[in-house]
Amino acid sequence: MTLTVLDTLDELDRRIVVAMQNDGRASWRAIADAVGSSTATVARRGQNLIQSGTIKVGVMPALGSTGEVDSFLIRITCQPGTSLVVAAELVEHADVRFVTVVTGGYDIIAELVVKGGAIHYPQLIEELQSIEGVERWRSDLIMHVYKVSFDWGRQLFAETLALPDGARGSDESRTPREFAEPEVCSPAHFDAADWKILDSLRDDGRETFQAIADKLGMNESSVRRRFERLRSSKCIDILTLVPAPALGMGAETLLTVKVAPSRMDAVARELAQQPAVRYLAATLDENSLFCEVIMPSAERLYEFINQTLSRLEGVEGWTASMELLFLKRGFIETPWWRTQVNYPAS
Repeated sequence: MTLTVLDTLDELDRRIVVAMQNDGRASWRAIADAVGSSTATVARRGQNLIQSGTIKVGVMPALGSTGEVDSFLIRITCQPGTSLVVAAELVEHADVRFVTVVTGGYDIIAELVVKGGAIHYPQLIEELQSIEGVERWRSDLIMHVYKVSFDWGRQLFAETLALPDGARGSDESRTPREFAEPEVCSPAHFDAADWKILDSLRDDGRETFQAIADKLGMNESSVRRRFERLRSSKCIDILTLVPAPALGMGAETLLTVKVAPSRMDAVARELAQQPAVRYLAATLDENSLFCEVIMPSAERLYEFINQTLSRLEGVEGWTASMELLFLKRGFIETPWWRTQVNYPAS
């Protein structure tokens, strides 16, 4: 079976992806147990998903691991015909966390993470605003992140999947987990060897501890112990990236929700409970919340806006942009965007 990134996966493939979003480094045997299939079948299918570029597993240090940071939401308008060129330039910049091409009043929305805090922001934007094709640039400080969900597929069982009871394991697997605000990691958790291990896992998050140990001249047990310590300290993010349409989610939308100032925190906490909300943060400008919503269709998006968002006390209005092409998430370039638009490799 050969997959393309625009294919809708069959049910077993989707279950495998969802299990890998829950833990991208889980063994094939553990994933097989979770989805109710054989280890050989799951390993073959999972490896094909990775090799075809349909999914990518990467491991990244959590925000704050290098010290103080401030994040800015960037909205860019481009000269006609230059959106992809500008977006591709942003992908290459190490401080850009995510990049997406969108509809609406802007052409590109991105997040810029500034090491050392906002005082260093001017040094970065001088370089980025000079990218050929950038016409207008609007930036907004992200004051507080309420939710970041890397395993949104698992949260949307009810929308897309019909897992057999034996594969679910428990009632907890059938319902969205309580959201948890991202934790901030301290640089004190890392030493030079830890950084070398993470460098090995950035592009291949499933590389074995033994392979990493051989490459770095370390013991396998030491590599494993260091990784598990960072993981238990919430100092790493394990990302399994997959194009949402492959899981039957065709409506990825970015919302800027204007909220009455006194209701900002309450509205954010209500929205964060929604399984379809993948990312949620409070921004500095216009007492607003920036929200990423993932839905199977425009009709379901309409229902969410009219039956959930519009009924929250304190919501005063919103603007929205449909995501057309996601190029980077969690500091990792998505492996499929260039083939989707036939864009040459860097």
